[in-house]
Amino acid sequence: MDRKGIIEHIRRALTAAMDREVTQLRETTLLFEELGLDSAGTLELLLVLEDGFGFEVDPEDLEMDVFRTAGSLADYVTGLLAAEAAV
Repeated sequence: MDRKGIIEHIRRALTAAMDREVTQLRETTLLFEELGLDSAGTLELLLVLEDGFGFEVDPEDLEMDVFRTAGSLADYVTGLLAAEAAV
């Protein structure tokens, strides 16, 4: 999946996790400050991403910087997908 596809998947996951439509998502969009993502929403987002991409993440191993921007989250997802593909 290319970067644009990952960002779009994250946008859809945010829409599901936040229970409201996220219409635009740029790499620089701040997930907490601009979209109002909170800790409960972060866990829900993680679950939606796990289901959508087919990977598992231990929330205890996550750094909050992963969720700083859509781009930082896309970087994290890209890394997980690459690790899965290498196995």
